[in-house]
Amino acid sequence: MTITCIADLQRLARRRVPKMFYDYVDSGSWTESTYRANEADLATIGLRQRVMVDMDNRRLATRLLGEEASMPVAIAPTGLTGMQHADGEILAARAAERFGIPFTLSTMSICSIEDVAEHVSRPFWFQLYVMRDRDYIGRLIDRARAAGCSALVLTADLQILGQRHKDIRNGLSVPPKPTPRNLLDLATKWRWCLGMARTRRHTFGNIAGHVKDATNLRELSAWTASQFDPSLSWDDVKWIKERWGGKLVIKGIMEPEDAELAVEAGADAIVVSNHGGRQLDGASSSIQALPDVVAAVGQRTEVHMDGGIRSGQDVLKAVALGARGAHIGRAFLYGLGAMGEAGVDECLRIIHKELDTSLALCGLRDIADVDTGVLRPGSFPTPSRPVHSERLAEVEVAR
Repeated sequence: MTITCIADLQRLARRRVPKMFYDYVDSGSWTESTYRANEADLATIGLRQRVMVDMDNRRLATRLLGEEASMPVAIAPTGLTGMQHADGEILAARAAERFGIPFTLSTMSICSIEDVAEHVSRPFWFQLYVMRDRDYIGRLIDRARAAGCSALVLTADLQILGQRHKDIRNGLSVPPKPTPRNLLDLATKWRWCLGMARTRRHTFGNIAGHVKDATNLRELSAWTASQFDPSLSWDDVKWIKERWGGKLVIKGIMEPEDAELAVEAGADAIVVSNHGGRQLDGASSSIQALPDVVAAVGQRTEVHMDGGIRSGQDVLKAVALGARGAHIGRAFLYGLGAMGEAGVDECLRIIHKELDTSLALCGLRDIADVDTGVLRPGSFPTPSRPVHSERLAEVEVAR
């Protein structure tokens, strides 16, 4: 089939990836209202078309966390990426390196930190889930530093798991249980099965070997689910930052108050994110939350955003509302599931071309010049509160 947009990659991925793993990506928690709102709210924002302006020599390059990036886009951390396609994290990291954008590896990856580091020459970011076993978390941080990771992305919104109905109905497990329904589904996914037969990576690479009592991956998965630490607080960030010693990103910020606390805790960047609509159903969309967070802390730290980004126009809208960069998760996973590494390449080309064309048709040549002037008045969210909250003012007076 002819690939023209991310939706085409999504349709192809749906045909080629086993149902439980495709649904794992294409789902949100409970009623999925926040999952749908992430895309829907971006779609309601209009752009202003400008004509008869010089559109030559356009520039999309920027800097994210001090690193050169070919466009204001990063690949977000996604769990079980290696179940969308064999060796998925390695393939996506190589595609990101070729394109010149950051790649973020999840704690819950199939390929380990060391695996990915062996296959790329550019430093990547590592995303950290904090678990009850702090000794293990400390060693995981050390492994990321030893592998040359250039940033640690601390996910703050997964202290407990939001319920995702599709995963329960599908009996999500890694690998799939040999039920008649799963075997029938796998029989139609021969490309996926062939890839998995050729790779040795079938487990959570960053956790394998740590849990001595786990004799198979299902037991390992159960251990992991029980390990997310509900007691995680801002007091823990100091220890994490000191142990890491490098650039720290805090992901999962949706409210200005939390953004201010993240800055106080030493975050070099924050990511406005509702976990792709997979945690608190009923939370606002990321694009709706973005302006308030930017107004609160945008002058003191980098603000990035994820959630619902499916096109270059979505990236343009996020940048116009103050995001330094937009992170893509499902979009690259659809490409990976559809065509492996080539599919991730295609995803990035599509987003880059859409962003470049839209920038030009809005009358601009440099992504650095983008602001709300490219958006149609009345179609986009605006800050609902002053730049600094009363609480922050009190903190600054105390200093």
